[in-house]
Amino acid sequence: MSRSSGLVVILTALNLEYEAVREQLTDLRVRRHPAGTRFEVGRIDKSDCRVALGLVGKGNHPSAVLAERAMAEFTPAAVIFVGVAGGLWPNVRLGDVVVASKVYAYHGGTSENDGLKARPKAWEIPHEADQIAQYVARSTAWCQGLPEGSTPKVHFGPIAAGEVVQDSGISKEARWIRRHYNDAVAIEMEAAGVAQAGHLNRALPVVVIRGISDHADGTKAATDGQNWQPKAARHAAVFATALARELTIDKPSHRDGVDQDGSPAMQMTNRNIATGNAHVGVQAGQIHGSVTVGSNVDRPSDLVASIAELRVHLKQAHLDGQLDEETYAAAESEVATAAECVPAGTPAKKSRLMVALKRLRGLVADVSELAARIAAIIAAVRSMS
Repeated sequence: MSRSSGLVVILTALNLEYEAVREQLTDLRVRRHPAGTRFEVGRIDKSDCRVALGLVGKGNHPSAVLAERAMAEFTPAAVIFVGVAGGLWPNVRLGDVVVASKVYAYHGGTSENDGLKARPKAWEIPHEADQIAQYVARSTAWCQGLPEGSTPKVHFGPIAAGEVVQDSGISKEARWIRRHYNDAVAIEMEAAGVAQAGHLNRALPVVVIRGISDHADGTKAATDGQNWQPKAARHAAVFATALARELTIDKPSHRDGVDQDGSPAMQMTNRNIATGNAHVGVQAGQIHGSVTVGSNVDRPSDLVASIAELRVHLKQAHLDGQLDEETYAAAESEVATAAECVPAGTPAKKSRLMVALKRLRGLVADVSELAARIAAIIAAVRSMS
């Protein structure tokens, strides 16, 4: 799976959580999944960090399914689950933010004659994501977007995820959690599903961020009446978008002339001089990713394969947000026309093929890799008899 380093998926369970994240985004546009799920893709403060925002609803099961769907649709750098939760420790105040160092699926167990025995299942936050979240939490910059005087504390600790709304400090379920998961600092209903989806997607980084809106002790109605849910959701959303920005910052490949592995770095300045009839064809310093020089298309079957490959790259550029919905649809139409014109090989078909490719190149001119691929195909078509 090729992950898009500039995009983070943020998922929420409730509409008020969704709106809290949405307020932090700009340039929003709708992305419709074929199965009916709607995502909104935008940017954080017009930065290079793009966010695909989705609503999954309540519960671990729908959160797992829709998290998997978002991961397949966007191939993101990371997934962040954002929302509200009940605090389980006295020092975790209303409005504080909790970052899950570990997610417990606390309903797992086995019933035996002498009682119910816990069968824990847990997912830890990936080390690098944890380090970045700790870095963001140490800075006061992340909460500058909150109202003056609002400085919630950020806690790192396990979160328990189950299938019920927990609003009692003395119920059977509350006692079960204290007995078997007594290091959990917050409780909610979706994190286990999202964490499992991340685990199954080649350990895609998943970070769960919760704002504390109640204490899961029978006072939920009162705290909801004091509007702690939207306050806590906003605190979590502001921290999450600050984290998303940090997660997508590119890491330098070398520093002070030395690569990360300690070897001398390649110099980035080249000077070539051509005299007489000679000329410089390609000059490159460091090259990342695939590079195609010229074209290996010399027969119709190669051309068919090149156009099919181009279609794959078009789709990926669309998923990465480089092509909007309208441009992508127009580009797909031109690719389809080009594909239809390849087998016949008549002059009229060749003319239509060239027109389609030139239109396609104009549509994707802002995406340099796609434009280069199309230019190579155009050159190959011109050279074919």
